Parts: sequence; C-alpha cells; structure tokens
Amino acid sequence: MTENDVLRDADFLVVGGTGKTGRRVVERLRARGAAVRVGSRSAEDGRTRFVWEEEDTWGPALAGVGAVYLVPPGELRSPSSAESVKAFAAQAVAAGVRRIVLLSAREDGELLDGERAVQESGVAEWTILRPSWFAQNFSEDFFYRPVVAGQVRISTGDGLEPFIDVEDIADVAVAALTDEGHAGEIYELSGPRLLTFGDAIAEIGRAAGRELSYVPLSEEQFTAEWTQLGTPPPLIAVLNRLFGVIREGRNAHLSDGVQRALGREPRDIAEYIEATAATGVWAAPKA
Repeated sequence: MTENDVLRDADFLVVGGTGKTGRRVVERLRARGAAVRVGSRSAEDGRTRFVWEEEDTWGPALAGVGAVYLVPPGELRSPSSAESVKAFAAQAVAAGVRRIVLLSAREDGELLDGERAVQESGVAEWTILRPSWFAQNFSEDFFYRPVVAGQVRISTGDGLEPFIDVEDIADVAVAALTDEGHAGEIYELSGPRLLTFGDAIAEIGRAAGRELSYVPLSEEQFTAEWTQLGTPPPLIAVLNRLFGVIREGRNAHLSDGVQRALGREPRDIAEYIEATAATGVWAAPKA
C-alpha cells in the first residue's frame, strides 16, 4: 500500500487529537490533504466524540477509518490502560483499520502490556513510538506554572534527560501513518543532548531574560508540596515513579528513533526554548 492509497481510501482517526502530540499530528495530516477525525471528549468544533470510558463512542469514531494515531488513557504499564488499548485495538481491526501508530514512553526498554496488545491485535501494520520527556512540558503542561512563577521544585535530582521536541514526535507519527517502511518498528525517540532539569531551567531563564531556579526535592517533599497544590494522588504517584527513573540515571542515554524514522537529527531543546521564549509565554507575572 502506498502513501496515496492510505490518504485516498479512508479517514485518519487521531485519538487524543487536541493534546500536545495529537493536535500537531492533525495539523500535519490536514496539510497533506488527508481526511482527519479529531477524537476528543467533546464533539465541539467538528471534532469526533471519543471517550475511553464509553466504548459506545469507539465504533462511530472508527467507521471508515484506515489508520489511527493512538494516545492511550494513562500509562501503558497500568493494567486498566492496557486493557482499554487491547479492547480498542480489537475493535479497530474489526472495523477495517490497517495501521495503528501507538504513543508509548521510553522506559527501561521492556515491552509494556499495552504495546503488546497492539502488536497482537491482528492489525496489518503497527508502529510504536517511545519518546523521552517532552520539552513542551515546560510551556504546555506540568512545569508551565512553576516556570512562570520563577521556581521549579521537583524530585528529579541531578538525573539527566534527553528532552524530545514534540514537533519531532509528530513528524515521526505522520511518517508512520502515511509512508511505507515503518510497520513493525519500535522507535525510541529522544533529543540529541542530555540535560538535568536544572540545566533546562537555566537555559529557559537565559532565553526568557529572567532569574529562574530549580530546587531538587526528595520524593516525600515533592508529594507533600504537590498534594498541597491539589494535584490528584494518582498523578503524584505516576510523577514520582517517572522522576525516580530520571533521578536514578535510568533515562540518561540518547536514542536514534528520529534518525531512523526521518533520516535527520532530532531538534535540540535549545531550538524549542528560543522559539518559545520569543512568544513571551514565560514572562514574569505582572504585579
């Protein structure tokens, strides 16, 4: 099957189509002229209603779809997430989906149950993406408010992380959805450089022209502080586990997935920081 066959024969479904990676995948597919369904909890603005907890929303979203970009519900090491992915993949295959590109995570290298569920679903072509920590988490998610406030207090210690630009994840996802040569591949995706969170915060501060600081916390301190901020306990538990991976140095290596998938080097986090700082998103709050 050629790229043109995939684009012509059926729609694409992007599950999580309003998220950090999903909306970028949608933009790229539409720029190629593809028919794209944006799966989200709300059907506003032409989106397709898709709710993980409501399986009756899956069938209508999948009707006539040839390829799916799949952002799972939570961590794929979670039994509930893996079971949901397994059930969805089976329904997708039954509906005629030929390609599934699954967003996973780069952790310790073992095959997660949710990844295995896609591999064993019977879909003709699958691709798994395992990115490192998103650079965009500093501007679109967890760390945005702390950065703007001037201080990031988390439990990653001096652990090194090769932050990946979400734009690279989207480029790889679209290549896997539309091009040949990506079936059966597990792409571990990272940036080209190892940094501590302190290094990243310092670079953001220089680009934003502000004094920013990083304060390493113990796991117990992080739990107490983020509980006080109203963070749900399950999310705190997930973050503590992920931060522990970084703190213990288990993520301190580069991956070649961007190079293998796209034939080019990944973007350095400095590119993201300079471009994002120029938007003023990290400006100091007004008094």
